[in-house]
Amino acid sequence: MAFLRKVLAIVWKDVTAELRTKDIFSAMAVFALLATVIFQYAFDLRAENLRLVLPGVVWTTVTFSGVLGLSRSFILEQDRGLLEGLLLAPMDRSAIYFGKLIGNLLFITAVELLLLPALSILFDVWLLTPPILLFVALGTLGFAAVGTLFSAVSINTRAREVMLPILLFPVMVPVLIAGVRGISGLLDGEPLTDLLQWVRLLLAYDVVFTTTAFLLFDYVVEE
Repeated sequence: MAFLRKVLAIVWKDVTAELRTKDIFSAMAVFALLATVIFQYAFDLRAENLRLVLPGVVWTTVTFSGVLGLSRSFILEQDRGLLEGLLLAPMDRSAIYFGKLIGNLLFITAVELLLLPALSILFDVWLLTPPILLFVALGTLGFAAVGTLFSAVSINTRAREVMLPILLFPVMVPVLIAGVRGISGLLDGEPLTDLLQWVRLLLAYDVVFTTTAFLLFDYVVEE
């Protein structure tokens, strides 16, 4: 319980700071909505062909808007010299990781709550179904888990805004493949039972990379 309280304290700090400044969410939401509109006009196809491109549109928009939020995950502490104080706090540093992870998940999920209805309206394809939301949730968890770790890695580099996507996107390939294939299959009418291999891939990715990030975070912030 003590560990959980420390994690929630980090989450509360990030959410409170975001409610005051609205820097992260506003940038992510505006980018996601603009990208949605651009994709809708770019893929001005017949109705039966929209299902072919929509899964790629979903994940492209989620990942690129998510990178905007992840890139600022540790910037506030770094720019104000607060990161050292946070690391010196009497708590396990893994609490910082999980606090940042939950905060990033909240911000990305909030953007997805705007993005998915907007895509459903513009592309005339209903995306708010439990199986599709399952794929989006599992992919978002893996994306945020790895992105939070790489955000901590990139803050100490000169080109931190460029370094994060360079590090993150190659590692995200399994999530993108599974996410696109899963949503594509669901939109084509395949039952979820026929797509369980992609669900298992996302679950395995989430477990493996969340555990790896948890184990490496202490060494990353120490460097």
